[in-house]
Amino acid sequence: MRRLALLLLSVPALVAGCSERGDRSHLAQTSWRFERIDGQQPKSADAELTFDDGKIGVLVGCNRLGGPWRINEKRLVAGPFAQTETACAMPDWNEERAVGALLVATPRLSVDGDRMTLQSSGHTAELVRIENRRNSRKGG
Repeated sequence: MRRLALLLLSVPALVAGCSERGDRSHLAQTSWRFERIDGQQPKSADAELTFDDGKIGVLVGCNRLGGPWRINEKRLVAGPFAQTETACAMPDWNEERAVGALLVATPRLSVDGDRMTLQSSGHTAELVRIENRRNSRKGG
C-alpha cells in the first residue's frame, strides 16, 4: 500500500515532466502561410508550414521538408528533416535555404492570435494562420 501511495504522489511530477506535449497542442493540426521570410514576401503563394501531431511539414519553393517537432522553452525544436531534392530557380532556392537554416537553429517562437513569428540569430519568418487547412488544400 505504501508503494502505491508513493506512486500516486509521483504522478503529478511525471505529468509536469511531459508538459512539452501540452505546450505544442495549440499548434497541432494547424497550418500557417509564410507572409515574410527575412523581411521579404515569399516568391510562392503556396509557401506554408503545417503542424501535425508530432510532425512538421514545410513547403517554401519547390521542395518539401518534414520531420518531428516539439516546443521547448518558447523555442521550436524541429528535425531531423527529410527533404525532397527538386531543382529550383534561384529565388526559390534561397528562400528554401533560409527557412531550412531557420528551422534547424531552434528559433524563438511567438504566437499572437493568428500571427506567428519564428526568429533565430540569422533568419526570421512571419506567418499567418490558414483558417481551415483541409478547405485551403481543396481549393475552397
